[in-house]
Amino acid sequence: MALLNFRRKETPAEPAGAKAAVEAFLKGYSIEVMPRTAEKVESFRDLLPKGTRVYIAHIDGTPIEDMVATARRINAEGFPVMPHFPARIIRDRATLADWIDRYRGEADVKQGLILAGGVSHAEGEFDSSMQLLETGLFDGFERLHVAGHPEGNKDIDPDGSDRMVMEAARWKTAFAERTDAKMAMATQFCFEARPVIDWVNRLNAEGVSLPVHIGVAGPAKLQTLIKFAIACGVGPSLKVLQKRAMDVTKLLLPYEPTDFVSELAAHKAANPGFGIESVHFFPLGGIKTNATWAIEHGGKSAVPAAQS
Repeated sequence: MALLNFRRKETPAEPAGAKAAVEAFLKGYSIEVMPRTAEKVESFRDLLPKGTRVYIAHIDGTPIEDMVATARRINAEGFPVMPHFPARIIRDRATLADWIDRYRGEADVKQGLILAGGVSHAEGEFDSSMQLLETGLFDGFERLHVAGHPEGNKDIDPDGSDRMVMEAARWKTAFAERTDAKMAMATQFCFEARPVIDWVNRLNAEGVSLPVHIGVAGPAKLQTLIKFAIACGVGPSLKVLQKRAMDVTKLLLPYEPTDFVSELAAHKAANPGFGIESVHFFPLGGIKTNATWAIEHGGKSAVPAAQS
């Protein structure tokens, strides 16, 4: 596959310190799959470092049987799995309890990403991740992640502010203090480092202490990224892609997250207490392509014990 072997020969070598910062930043990264994309992977062991956390995205319309089968298969290969629990596509408490029982009983799932979901209106009695957490049905899970929005979320704050998003983040922080599960905030992907740095610092100032697992779009064709970014509601950082699309010399080249990751890694290296704990990849250009990029940039280590 041409994209896997692509190199920019004109790119200068990274300074040793910058390379080490990126390697440290990528340590313990996670990656996301869907049942239909996982089917195309012959062996996850050939692609991912041992212990890599694999999220399983639950898109509306995907049968729970497919989700559980994917979780069982990936867990059997030795990777901790974290399926999505999207509140707005879960009909009722009984459905949620059934999903959890299946995941636990059939796939030994101990982790979950709890989020509102990508649909605009609830199909049943749940509208938010907080309502799911309040059911108590996730008691006994070892790790629970919730959604973060560095560029806001117009489904939650239609006025363009982040008032309700920040209020929810404070609620989730309070919940983390009363649950035995380890918690973190996994974010939407974005393309500009400085606003992410400012947002993480603001979380800290607002008393939101959840570690951040920053969403990163993996290497992909520019047109593909722009399509997904618009569909997923990526905010102002979309202009990074739009600006690139206007440069004819770059239009046909695959986008890689090197600059974005390097800038965040440098900031983390200079500020060890900075709130980003890990990187979470959205492999929009393919799992193999993303995994290859991560390995080439030092992402070979398993999930650190502190994040397991």
